[in-house]
Amino acid sequence: MLKLSPSPTAGTKDPERVVVYIDGFNLYYGLREKGWKHLYWLNLRELILRLQKPNQFLSAVKYFTTRVSATPSDPDKPVRQKAFLEALATLPDMELIYGHYLEKSVTCRNCGYRWTIHEEKMTDVNIAVQMLQDAQNDLFDTAFLVSADSDLFGPVQAIRRGYLTKRVVVAFPPARRSARLKSIAHAHLVIGRAQLTKSQFPDQVRKLDGFVLERPEQWKQPINLKTNVKTEDSHATH
Repeated sequence: MLKLSPSPTAGTKDPERVVVYIDGFNLYYGLREKGWKHLYWLNLRELILRLQKPNQFLSAVKYFTTRVSATPSDPDKPVRQKAFLEALATLPDMELIYGHYLEKSVTCRNCGYRWTIHEEKMTDVNIAVQMLQDAQNDLFDTAFLVSADSDLFGPVQAIRRGYLTKRVVVAFPPARRSARLKSIAHAHLVIGRAQLTKSQFPDQVRKLDGFVLERPEQWKQPINLKTNVKTEDSHATH
C-alpha cells in the first residue's frame, strides 16, 4: 500500500518541502550494472518516501528520461519502458520530463568502418533548468537529486550560492558515485538494494481508465527451480 506524505499541517514545526529530481537513465544503468533487473519495476514515490526524513513533506517527484527505440536484438524494449512510464504516471505528484536521442556517426580508427550510435541528450540540461526554476519560484526547501552525473555540479553550486536557505541532497544510484557532486551537496546518501526491494510496484498496476499494466516478464524475480527460492540478483541485460 502506498504511504502518504506527512501532512503539511502535522506537528508544531513547518515541514521541510522536498522536490525530487530523478535522472532516469543514471538510475537505470546503475541497476543494470548491478544486475538487478528484477528491481526495474520501481515505485519511485515509494522509494523517496523511504529515504526522506520524518519532518520532510514530499511536494513533487520529477522523473527525467528519453523514449527508447526498438532494436533488432530487443524489439520489445519500448514496450517495457512504456509500461513503466504509464505505471509512474498513476502516482500523485509525479511529473515525467523527456529529453531526446541524437544520432552520432562513429568511425573506427583502425579500419575506417563507420556506424551510427544514439546518444541520450537534454536530461542534465532539463534537470538543471527545473532545479533552478523551482529554487527561483520557492517550490522547495530541499532539492533531492537522484543522480551521479557530475555535469550537475553547476546547478547544485548555483543553488548553494544563490539560495542560502535551501539545501541539495544527492542520492547516488547503485554502482554510481560522483566525488564532485558529493563535494558540493549539503548531504549525500547511497540508494541500497533493501530500499529498492521494498519500493516495487505490485505486479499489476491499474490506471485511472481501468486498464491494468503488467510487470514485464523479463523484470520478474527469477525462481531457483531446485530450491524454489527467489535468487538475489539477475544479470541479464535490459
